[in-house]
Amino acid sequence: METEQVPAPRPPEPHDPRAAERAAGASHRTRDRWHAGLGVLTERPVSLYAAAVLRIGYGLVYLVFLLREFPHRDEIWGPGSPWTPELARQLFDQTGWISLLTLSDSRAYFEACYALAVATSALFALGWRTRAVSVLFAVVVASFHGRAIFMTDGGDNLILLMAVYLVFTACGRRCSLDARRARLRAHAGTQTRLPVRRTAGGLGHHLRTSRRTLVAVLHNCGMFVIAAQVCLLYGSAGLYKAQGGSWGNGTALHYALNLDLFRPWPGLSLMADEHDVLLAIACHLTVLLQVAFPFVLFGRLKYPVLALLLGMHLGIAVLMGLPLFSGAMIIADAVFLPDRFYRALGRLWRRAAQRVGAGRTRGASGASTPTGPPSPPSASPSSSGPRLPSPSAPAPRCPATGP
Repeated sequence: METEQVPAPRPPEPHDPRAAERAAGASHRTRDRWHAGLGVLTERPVSLYAAAVLRIGYGLVYLVFLLREFPHRDEIWGPGSPWTPELARQLFDQTGWISLLTLSDSRAYFEACYALAVATSALFALGWRTRAVSVLFAVVVASFHGRAIFMTDGGDNLILLMAVYLVFTACGRRCSLDARRARLRAHAGTQTRLPVRRTAGGLGHHLRTSRRTLVAVLHNCGMFVIAAQVCLLYGSAGLYKAQGGSWGNGTALHYALNLDLFRPWPGLSLMADEHDVLLAIACHLTVLLQVAFPFVLFGRLKYPVLALLLGMHLGIAVLMGLPLFSGAMIIADAVFLPDRFYRALGRLWRRAAQRVGAGRTRGASGASTPTGPPSPPSASPSSSGPRLPSPSAPAPRCPATGP
């Protein structure tokens, strides 16, 4: 009977110190990246200039919207609206919505709410007491949005979402009255701070640190949610268009330009509709930009994409008569521009302002020079005529003569 040959055990492989070093280095790099990402999330707010642009943009857009609809405010949101406050309250019982405008049917109460909405939008754009005013702005937008829910469009929905998201951000740190007040306090050395009590183990210091961490986390999470919302909006819109045959064959814009509801200038729409090839290119380019938008945000390719989207939204505002929707989308795209872009833009603006100011100064100085006849020239050695010696000048010496 044959015996089975048991293979001899393989000798252990020699230990490779380089592999161990590479593994340790990779582990350290992963840990460092994790700590760096956590530090960015918790230590300081990011994209403060982008948050300021969102605050200013949406505050001004809603202010212009309220002022534009001021003559029609009663028919849209007031007691004289066909959609009466009682009907709105019945709808709220089913949807769980709430609006300040339905708390009373008084005309004076409605006018006070409208004045409050206008003042809140202006103060929110200016950045005055932003933490409290941002909450009030979100309540105002939600109240007016819910009061006339059947008259809203995509622009109103986006402004409502952004108003709620901006509550959690530090959108008043830049380009605001709050930032100006903080700079003046810092310059005067009168910043109010919690006293550090040594007997309590530095409780004030811990409270300030916790507060800064909480503000940074809420702000960064809010900006991330805003960016994710815009990406979701573009991606879903692009995928929805890709499923339709009209966008695939390039005829979608032709039908959109011939809708009477979206033709504020029929002549301009007809003129644009005559260029079939350009409309087909615009259809395919729109779908491509919207689908690819979430994937180009981490490189420099996002700048031309954002420029093309800006042109698309301007075309929608002009050709289709949807300025509120286009304005809301253009402002939302600003969240993807880094702070260094806004700093560079500010430097260019200041240089241009200085050049304009210097040009005006030179023009004013040139205008202030006399334009009358020139004064007679003063006596000089090169002027014609005899020159009289001055009293203080020494007498001329006579030349020597011979005998």
